Amino acid sequence: MYITVDNQNTFVATGGKPFNPNLPTVVLLHGSGTDHRGWALQARWFAFHGYSVFAPDMPAHSLSAGEALTSIEAMGAWLVRALDAAKVSNVHLIGHSQGFLVALEAAVLLSKRLLSVTAMATASAIPVNPALIETAQKDPALAAQMMLQWGFGNQHQYGASAVPGMQPIGIGQRIMANNPLAIDLAACNAYTAGSKRAQQLASEGCASCVILAAQDRMTPKKEGFKLAQDLGTHAQVIADTGHMLPMEAPKQSLSIMKTFIQTLEK
Repeated sequence: MYITVDNQNTFVATGGKPFNPNLPTVVLLHGSGTDHRGWALQARWFAFHGYSVFAPDMPAHSLSAGEALTSIEAMGAWLVRALDAAKVSNVHLIGHSQGFLVALEAAVLLSKRLLSVTAMATASAIPVNPALIETAQKDPALAAQMMLQWGFGNQHQYGASAVPGMQPIGIGQRIMANNPLAIDLAACNAYTAGSKRAQQLASEGCASCVILAAQDRMTPKKEGFKLAQDLGTHAQVIADTGHMLPMEAPKQSLSIMKTFIQTLEK
């Protein structure tokens, strides 16, 4: 569906069903340079099992218009305005990599509307090598290729795919090369409030879930474990997967996500 946010056309994937703002809403937030397509399986499951799905392309990404936002704080505030535009009442925030940093910033603004947060293949801080940011500025396609080679686990480097007939590395490269990757990476690199935000959520009793990838070379597990500690929860690790966890292990990640969220609904 399309909604208007800040006078700009914004695309939001809904998992294949009409959006109902009165249902508990699962918000799926993509990582740097990517878009809603990374959540295809997870979005469809939640949409057909009693939830509304809100998986936006951030401004200037893929199907969304507007200017790319240059800070995680601005992205978090934008997300809340997007949820307001869609008249969303109750929210489960789920973010992959940069998407979870955005979730942390949005969470503190949502107040009583927030039901839970789920972190996937991420950390409270995501420092980025300045050389990668420079490459993304000069040659986005090359930077995307580099990130995807680092980002996928061993099996996917040899062509394995959780979706028959599709090659995530090739598809991911086309998406990332045409999105504002350098701006996203710079925003991640500059963000320092993640640990404080996570500890604040824990002190407020926010339900949280952390899902990590055993072969993650972009946000190493040890940093994910620190995030879990800040949130007051225990991390779960999916074997044989890299940083692109939502696409690499959609069934395994969905299993953890839905078990966590359904438990809260009981």
